[in-house]
Amino acid sequence: MTRYDDDGSDERRRNKLCRNKRDGMIAGVCAGFADYFGFDVGMTRVVVVIAAFIFPMLVLVYFVLALILKTAPPRFEPHAERETGLGRRVRAEPHATLSSVRHRFRDLDARLQRLEKYVTSGRFRLDREFEGLKE
Repeated sequence: MTRYDDDGSDERRRNKLCRNKRDGMIAGVCAGFADYFGFDVGMTRVVVVIAAFIFPMLVLVYFVLALILKTAPPRFEPHAERETGLGRRVRAEPHATLSSVRHRFRDLDARLQRLEKYVTSGRFRLDREFEGLKE
């Protein structure tokens, strides 16, 4: 994982909460929160609007966050992360994602062990000889 710093270096910091003006409608606060937590931008906006009707102070908090949070640099591309979905899943459900990856690796390891066992067995050589006789 790469990071970006205030000095404009090429590294990207994905664990830093910032405004996403490219995907934002007003100031990019909702889009920044959605990128940071891995939520859908549209649903984040709907929740904020509904919460603003229930808690009017949220409008003030939104504009304060718009002033406080830094803007994401132009080379920060959360869309690439959204396309793969892995970053969103890791942020939303890190334990479930890790468990899924662990399960997939165990399955691949078991398949590889069976393959190695077959290739090193006498049955493999016998099957190859039969295939040679068919030709």
